[in-house]
Amino acid sequence: MKSLFNAGKFLALDMASTIFFLVLFVLTKNIPLSIGLGMALGVGQIAWQFAQKKRPDTMQWLSLFLVVTTGTASLLLHDPRFVMAKPSIIYAIVGIVMLKPGWMNRYLPAQAMELVPDIAVVFGYIWSALMFASAALNLVLVLRLDPITWAAAMSAWGIGSKLGLFLVQYATMRFIGVRRHRAMTAAVPAAA
Repeated sequence: MKSLFNAGKFLALDMASTIFFLVLFVLTKNIPLSIGLGMALGVGQIAWQFAQKKRPDTMQWLSLFLVVTTGTASLLLHDPRFVMAKPSIIYAIVGIVMLKPGWMNRYLPAQAMELVPDIAVVFGYIWSALMFASAALNLVLVLRLDPITWAAAMSAWGIGSKLGLFLVQYATMRFIGVRRHRAMTAAVPAAA
């Protein structure tokens, strides 16, 4: 579980400039200010990494590139949809990474790896599908909603869909794991 929270922390840091943009925009209704400060946060995160003598990883560079390019396009064209589309790009990239069989294994406890590794692979693909669906939904909402309604809708979807899938996955893996464990322990005395 600790690994899962660490992964979530890194993803939140990678998405910090977008989240900051959303919160600031909802509070101020000022698109240029929100975009500018979101871009500044992205640049600041990379600068902080260098100040700490740490090398920024690929996702941090990608996030900075997306923040700067979508932010610049939004400012130059006076259209916030470029910044609003950034989560679709991130979701699609994460979805592609999640297509690798077994990516979830490093987040599972040893007992789960023993009892339900096959179920974890299936849920890895389900998570990938959720990322692609979220990317598509975001693009549809970017084209149909105003920025404030979009921010509320995508925030609710982002939290609700991931929490819902996490709970379904946890309950399913636990149920199957308990059944398999009982079957294994029942088979051991019969074999002896």
